[in-house]
Amino acid sequence: MEAHEINPEEHFIKDEPYYESVGNEIGIFEAAYKNGLPILLKGPTGCGKTRFMEHMAWKLKRPLITVSCHDDLTASDLVGRFLVKGGETVWVDGPLARAVRAGAICYLDEVVEARKDTTVVIHPAAFCCSGI
Repeated sequence: MEAHEINPEEHFIKDEPYYESVGNEIGIFEAAYKNGLPILLKGPTGCGKTRFMEHMAWKLKRPLITVSCHDDLTASDLVGRFLVKGGETVWVDGPLARAVRAGAICYLDEVVEARKDTTVVIHPAAFCCSGI
């Protein structure tokens, strides 16, 4: 059995996304990143959370893997699962596992929409891989 291969290059933001800072959010994000801390962005639809994440991934030169959360999202959708391919059982990483393996930033968009049994996977993943 082989793990699904990841290609971090396809998740890099190549061109600088336009982002106008409105406070100290860039410095706060950089400090959290430097200290291996997860961060929660909160704001109404269209306020720039996704653009900010794209900007920070570009600035920190890290791949960005974005997951659009919804009420049907399962823990397996995030982490991964075994699938049968060509008569063989193979592990296929979900986006959270791909982000961890690639050292990427994982942006869980609209995480409040995810089911409770799915969000329990997020907390340990945020800390197991951050060096805390």
